[in-house]
Amino acid sequence: MSPTRTSRPAASTPGEVTVAPPLPAGRRVVLYGVRRLDDATVGEVAELLDMTVSGARQHLVALTEQGLVEATEAPRAPGGRGRARLTYRVTDLGDALFPKAYGALTNELLGYLDDEDGSVVDRIFSRRRDERIRRGQERLDAKATLGAKVREVAQILDEDGYLATAERIGTGTYRVVEHNCAIAAVARRYGQACSSEIEFLRAVLPGTRIERVKHMVAGDQHCAYEVRAA
Repeated sequence: MSPTRTSRPAASTPGEVTVAPPLPAGRRVVLYGVRRLDDATVGEVAELLDMTVSGARQHLVALTEQGLVEATEAPRAPGGRGRARLTYRVTDLGDALFPKAYGALTNELLGYLDDEDGSVVDRIFSRRRDERIRRGQERLDAKATLGAKVREVAQILDEDGYLATAERIGTGTYRVVEHNCAIAAVARRYGQACSSEIEFLRAVLPGTRIERVKHMVAGDQHCAYEVRAA
């Protein structure tokens, strides 16, 4: 008998990047406790954090409702009675609230490559750009209008973690905005990251003029590109 899922985070719609909500300090402590234990019961969380069972349960219910932890009903023993035993584990959404060092690690590894051969880093970014262009063109080939293509590009960027949006700002003119830089730490050190981004846009939207009008690396709150029909 497989475990029964009693609660799960809401599914995202296509192109939507789900962002974990901010947490009160007490709820964050409980979330960290669940991560330390994994498949933790209410009693185990309470014992670990030296709090009451009712207090731990209250936080866990709230975390479950937010989609940050998932409650799983454990199989009952033959003839078992009473309340079902639930265990809790951190969801992918909850995982976003834990410290990450991806940017620092990536910069460290790229730095080693740069020390060995400066051209290697350029080739890596070129390969990343070319692969993104290939995958992007496959998706845009089916789009008939510039507006549809721009919206699809924004969706691709959104799926890549850039919290991207697209809007029409005039006849044959659109703006694509990246509200988040998914590779900010790398982009601040390696200009190839930003140059490959605009090269990607120009390649998948041929027949347009594309200009970067906002740039996070330059101090703006977001990156933005204006796309005009040529």
